[in-house]
Amino acid sequence: MEQQPKTYKKITTKVLYDMKCRGEKISMLTAYDYTMARILDAAQIDVLLVGDSASNVMAGHETTLPITLDQMIYHAQSVVRGVDRALVVVDMPFGTYQGNSKRALDSAIRIMKESGGHAVKLEGGREVKESVERILSAGIPVMGHLGLTPQSIYKFGTYTVRAKEEAEARKLVEDAIMLEELGVFALVLEKIPADLGKKVAEMLKIPVIGIGAGPHVDGQVLVTHDMLGMTKDFNPRFLRRYLDLYTEMKNAFERYRDDVKSGDFPNESESY
Repeated sequence: MEQQPKTYKKITTKVLYDMKCRGEKISMLTAYDYTMARILDAAQIDVLLVGDSASNVMAGHETTLPITLDQMIYHAQSVVRGVDRALVVVDMPFGTYQGNSKRALDSAIRIMKESGGHAVKLEGGREVKESVERILSAGIPVMGHLGLTPQSIYKFGTYTVRAKEEAEARKLVEDAIMLEELGVFALVLEKIPADLGKKVAEMLKIPVIGIGAGPHVDGQVLVTHDMLGMTKDFNPRFLRRYLDLYTEMKNAFERYRDDVKSGDFPNESESY
């Protein structure tokens, strides 16, 4: 039964579990820098994801693959400095955990020690089982990610909706159950049918966070730059834009340019 949100001094993995049990939805957005993290934390967003989407929105790459571990740690350090309340989850970038569980543990330890983040997130199911087990064995909280997994985009060849076919949907369910049994504290489901998202959320005890997975999961995540309308070329069905900052910021920059060119800025009151 859905209840009124509680006031939490600090969001932890246990708090997220309690929120699911209470029927309270979990809010999650991406953050890559100190200033944005401070604003998101002041707005009481529950989870801040230092996403490898920084590769796209911060660095201009076509995919998430190029971003490095050092770069992810830098972004995570900046975010952690701006946070008092939110849980900070850091994406493990491509190449730091696939196919080598020792490298996965070393990478996760670096993220935790050097950034001060609270948990790591990695993509995949059975194919990353050993890496998940090894990271968890060190006491590091892990968030899973199934469905559309952007680090595997060249394998998929498309950003289309995943798990529409029965075989892929069955594997997703099996992977979700396996990840919960291994001990992940939460799971992101990206771009899958809403009915499948509902099925997985009801099946698992851990929180399930959706991005294009329908309204029946336990929480939602979006890329902050997308929901603020700072990006213009990315228009998936699941994205709701709450502002048009691209236009507003461009207009402000143009006014500033014009004021400088005309000599109107700075005026007498803005001078010493």
